[in-house]
Amino acid sequence: MTIFVRTGLSLVLGGFLLAGCLPVENGVTVAAPQASDLPEPADPAVYAARADGDRMLPAIDVAAFHPALLRNRVAYATAEAPGTIVIDTKGPFLYLVEPEGMATRYGIAIGREGFGWTGTGYIARTARWPGWTPPPEMIKRDPSLAKWAGGMPGGVSNPLGARALYIYFGGRDSGYRIHGTNTPKSIGWAASSGCFRMLNQDVIDLYDRVGKGAKVVVM
Repeated sequence: MTIFVRTGLSLVLGGFLLAGCLPVENGVTVAAPQASDLPEPADPAVYAARADGDRMLPAIDVAAFHPALLRNRVAYATAEAPGTIVIDTKGPFLYLVEPEGMATRYGIAIGREGFGWTGTGYIARTARWPGWTPPPEMIKRDPSLAKWAGGMPGGVSNPLGARALYIYFGGRDSGYRIHGTNTPKSIGWAASSGCFRMLNQDVIDLYDRVGKGAKVVVM
């Protein structure tokens, strides 16, 4: 994986492939916040294997990732209120804004070229080990997914991973989600059809810290 440093710890990482969610247009311009150049080191223990209900969460090999893509608490200057989720698609990072100029930063996978988007929405619902149904457009692009046209049950092999947070715009489901993944190596790459993938341990952490109504800013 090639990493090109832009400013501070912002990264531009490129191409992979696995489809995710349906695209929706809802552009908005947001000033880019700044991350600290000296984040607190990630704790490898948070990525250990563990039970999650009746399922076993596989361990993440932290050595396989650039340190910036692992969960960190960082200094973060933004006008957004604590509890807001800010997604920096040029990172690619997801920030959970905290008080006193801090945030928890997570590495993510974003929409691949042609599926990127920006906008402001909110979390309308959440799910543990969600099921997944590929939309017709996705099956058309990848006919091998037709076997899941009736839905794929939740589990460690499911593309949505351990948790899903559903992004709505103006009372309507946008088709975009923040979710886990069954392909950890996609984190840091443009890999989905517009949704935002996180390591399963990270999306569980985010799920436990935000609730319905949380603001989501994608930039």
